[in-house]
Amino acid sequence: MATSVAWQPQEQGFNEICRLLEQQISPSSTADKSQIWQQLQQYSQFPDFNNYLAFILARAEGKSVEIRQAAGLLLKNNLRTAYKSMSPSNQQYIKSELLPCLGAADRHIRSTVGTIVSVVVQLGGIAGWLELLQALVTCLDSNDINHMEGAMDALSKICEDIPQVLDSDVPGLAERPINIFLPRLLQFFQSPHTSLRKLSLGSVNQFIMLMPSALFVSMDQYLQGLFLLSNDPSAEVRKLVCAAFNLLIEVRPSFLEPHLRNLFEYMLQVNKDTDDDVALEACEFWHSYFEAQLPHENLKEFLPRLVPVLLSNMIYADDDESLVEAEEDESLPDRDQDLKPRFHSSRLHGSENPEDDDDDIVNVWNLRKCSAAALDVLSNVFGDEILPTLMPVIQAKLSASGDEAWKDREAAVLALGAIAEGCIKGLYPHLSEDIGHQNGREQFEKVLMGLLKRILDTNKRVQEAACSAFATLEEEAAEELAPRLEIILQHLMMAFGKYQRRNLRIVYDAIGTLADAVGFELNQALGAGFTQFAQPVFQRCINIIQTQQLAKVDSVAAGAQYDKEFVVCCLDLLSGLAEGLGSGIESLVAQSNLRDMLLQCCMDDASDVRQSAFALLGDLARVCPVHLQARLSDFLDIAAKQLNTPKLKETVSVANNACWAIGELAVKARQEISPIVMTVVLCLVPILKHSEELNKSLIENSAITLGRLAWVCPELVSPHMEHFMQPWCIALSMIRDDTEKEDAFRGLCAMVKANPSGALSSLVFMCRAIASWHEIRSEELHNEVCQVLHGYKQMLRNGAWDQCMSALEPPVKDKLSKYQV
Repeated sequence: MATSVAWQPQEQGFNEICRLLEQQISPSSTADKSQIWQQLQQYSQFPDFNNYLAFILARAEGKSVEIRQAAGLLLKNNLRTAYKSMSPSNQQYIKSELLPCLGAADRHIRSTVGTIVSVVVQLGGIAGWLELLQALVTCLDSNDINHMEGAMDALSKICEDIPQVLDSDVPGLAERPINIFLPRLLQFFQSPHTSLRKLSLGSVNQFIMLMPSALFVSMDQYLQGLFLLSNDPSAEVRKLVCAAFNLLIEVRPSFLEPHLRNLFEYMLQVNKDTDDDVALEACEFWHSYFEAQLPHENLKEFLPRLVPVLLSNMIYADDDESLVEAEEDESLPDRDQDLKPRFHSSRLHGSENPEDDDDDIVNVWNLRKCSAAALDVLSNVFGDEILPTLMPVIQAKLSASGDEAWKDREAAVLALGAIAEGCIKGLYPHLSEDIGHQNGREQFEKVLMGLLKRILDTNKRVQEAACSAFATLEEEAAEELAPRLEIILQHLMMAFGKYQRRNLRIVYDAIGTLADAVGFELNQALGAGFTQFAQPVFQRCINIIQTQQLAKVDSVAAGAQYDKEFVVCCLDLLSGLAEGLGSGIESLVAQSNLRDMLLQCCMDDASDVRQSAFALLGDLARVCPVHLQARLSDFLDIAAKQLNTPKLKETVSVANNACWAIGELAVKARQEISPIVMTVVLCLVPILKHSEELNKSLIENSAITLGRLAWVCPELVSPHMEHFMQPWCIALSMIRDDTEKEDAFRGLCAMVKANPSGALSSLVFMCRAIASWHEIRSEELHNEVCQVLHGYKQMLRNGAWDQCMSALEPPVKDKLSKYQV
């Protein structure tokens, strides 16, 4: 394959490449596709191979469109890696073959050419291909639809991939390319051809974020064009109109302020568009509007019309009927959810959850989710003001009956979940006087009973939505639910007995969230009654985890398929019960094999199972450590290994909970943990020294656990304190006041007493850590801290103490004054 000045393909090479391409794309070909691909890759080593591909794409009219398009796509991929190393003559040949194809009769050829043109511009720039600009202008100004569409397709891809090159100065051009093309793009808004309207609008939209001067000065014409296209017969064009308004409200809201009333009216209309993609884009507008921080009052009068539209969009679509019918068959595999179930998240002890293992498939964004999100935003902005409009609709839908009415019931409970945070004050019975709702108590009761009733709905989708919404309400209402615990638990227990495998996880979530929300009040409110309620839940969790552990090894023998999420959910529920029952869970633990089962979960190969297992271990260490005693060394050893792994950043939540559990065990087991103390300390010190690279919760728990170990075994830890005092004190100063911080400072005081010289080089950092307290509530600890500071003041003579104090910031010195130093 030789290259000449006037390059021409050789027939043999042309035929061979066409043959390989045909075999590669033919579904009926018996040839080995991998061998064909290897052969094409070998040919790509010839300098003029890409010329052949360009020739086949542009001129092989005797070949099928599919072969020509395949040659073009291979050319595009080759150019991405080889264009800059190609000879100028070959580059020029390829460009010269592409330009005439902008107006090719076949739209597939035009589209492929447009893609390659964009790649060449990305690699060589506009300045390296000035002929392209003239060709595009000539095609756009012609009256030939093929030429106009072909040029518009190529231009739209350049605008999408590299819009900035069109808003740059180009040597040899009197003005920037955008100044040449923008008037033509705006003119195409009025084209009778849908394709040209769509491509031109999409192209201009790409410049909103950049906002070149040409678009800025043409904004009135652009807005007129948008309103002209607002009711376009093409759904794709209407979607682009909505996208343009969303971008403008985000980037340059001032342009839209004079048109807001008309824009609200339009978005309300398009929010009900028969095309879901258009309605979804319109629905995004409400969130964008509030992010732009425009006056909320502008939208207030539209709420009575907007809220019902959003609620209507949350109703399940008719085209999903087949999925609903299949749902009633428990033998069928679980399908992906349209709205993701609100499962109890794997418990993380600390200030934030660094990992998000959400399934991308489950998280597909759609109109239902967007409408719920918009309702959530409205509730947070307007609060209880939306309730008079929303609650009558919700209550009517909650009470709906009939075969099709489950969709209305589901939408109603989803809406309650969406507004639970923003409107919770309006739903609180005890706050009704403060917020001016005389019927606050009655309204809250209606909401609560409506949700509880729907938890027992006959339709599984409604069950799922009701449990998820109720779990959200639990988190927001928290202790406000305490007076109603008995009736809540009655409904949850009925669901517990009624639900089948899939939705059983969701009712576990609701129970676990309830335990988290009201905590020990569960036990206080119901006394022995709660223990009676908890016993079957506790035992069923144990049975499920045992079955799942067996299923992981032998699903046939277990009679079930392994479900990791089920294990996590049960572990989290057991943690919730431990918090709710307190020491009352001891009798349940004593009568079960929870300890050995939990040990297996702590060694599970799934990180989220281990994360929840160590959370439960820490909870049990708090309330019934005696039942962990027999396997204490095993638990500590496994937990310590979670802190010493090369994959620490990938499993940081596991390490976080394991670290917290070690600290809880240390406080309860005291000297019995001494064999593993230094192993753990040696793992914690590197974590504290690299705090900027790791999660905040892990740093906090590492600091607390190190302090607890020092409190329990100061004689083991204090000889090494000079190696970690500085990063440890920095971490301690970032922790909020609580009992865990008190434990850590008890460890600090114990170490200083055992080895006062070990902290001398870090005294400034220790003082800052002490000053981080708002108030030490424990009088005993307060006195110990005073003794530590006075001890150093006496130890450091000849001005050394004053020198230390002078290095401290004035607010730190002020806070230390309460310790009389």
